[in-house]
Amino acid sequence: SDIRNFTSLSENLTAKELATLLNIYLSRMTEIIYQYEGTVDKYIGDAIMAFWGAPLDNPDHAQQALKAAIDMQIAAESLRHEFERRGWPALHMGIGLNSGDMSVGNMGSSYRRAYTVLGDNVNLGSRLESLTKQYGVKVLVSETTKAGNPDTRFLPVDKVRAKGKEVAVEIFEPIVAQDED
Repeated sequence: SDIRNFTSLSENLTAKELATLLNIYLSRMTEIIYQYEGTVDKYIGDAIMAFWGAPLDNPDHAQQALKAAIDMQIAAESLRHEFERRGWPALHMGIGLNSGDMSVGNMGSSYRRAYTVLGDNVNLGSRLESLTKQYGVKVLVSETTKAGNPDTRFLPVDKVRAKGKEVAVEIFEPIVAQDED
């Protein structure tokens, strides 16, 4: 996930206000990720990188990730209202989800290591998040994440060749009932 227009947002806040805003936001989003059995890989400024299915196998990882993404968007709406009451700018975010094989484990250098995920499927998830801006949607998922959510309806968005990819992939937006969003 990534907050939209974070640079502009941060220009209008003091360093203390920005830290408070981020701590509130990251805490709430992390709570939701954990609720759905996700693992927070890292915070990259205002972005959150998370994954499902490791360290413990989870055959429902695609469903858990999508439920988390939807609940994160609902929570972001609630935080928008809270932040507006404080006089802070409105907060919007995009989320990209992809499912597939990834390398998971302790990786890094002889000086510093981190438990993380790597691989083409990780990169595609990040690219999908970036594409949410272009398509004006909150969540984009790949064909594989869609296939892992047979009880969810999706709107086909496009077939794209994501940055760095040679083969085009179909991308979809989950259709969320009005009372859920």
